[in-house]
Amino acid sequence: MSAPSGNPVPSAPPSYDEAVGINMNYPHPYPVPGPGPMPDGKGMNPPPHMGQPPPANNPIAVQTVYVQQPIVFYDRPIQMCCPSCNQMIVTRLSYDSGALTWLSCGGLCLVGCVAGCCLIPFCIDALKDVDHTCPKCNTLLGSYKRL
Repeated sequence: MSAPSGNPVPSAPPSYDEAVGINMNYPHPYPVPGPGPMPDGKGMNPPPHMGQPPPANNPIAVQTVYVQQPIVFYDRPIQMCCPSCNQMIVTRLSYDSGALTWLSCGGLCLVGCVAGCCLIPFCIDALKDVDHTCPKCNTLLGSYKRL
């Protein structure tokens, strides 16, 4: 099967413009930049790392920071590092009358326990607020409020 004599067989593939079918008479949907400097000056400066020497290898000081999670105090002693004396301790507990103690006393008075029975909440540690102190330096570390 030979080619007809009127159409010669091309020796090279078509150019990009011929293959894509760009028609120079048809307007482009967006402007095509031409060679040469841009009139508004944009795009003229190369990125900052181009044409500059690499930065000198200066030693970088690294500081390690330890972030301690906030300690939540409850009605049980906890083991921790005291921020005041920097010793590992188990907190010492002390009980103080708080809002729950007084509300319990008032509730017992309303029920009719006025002959001294309303003072029972002041004898029960489970109804009192708890203060955590360091046994070595006696610093108040935190409190647990029942209400």
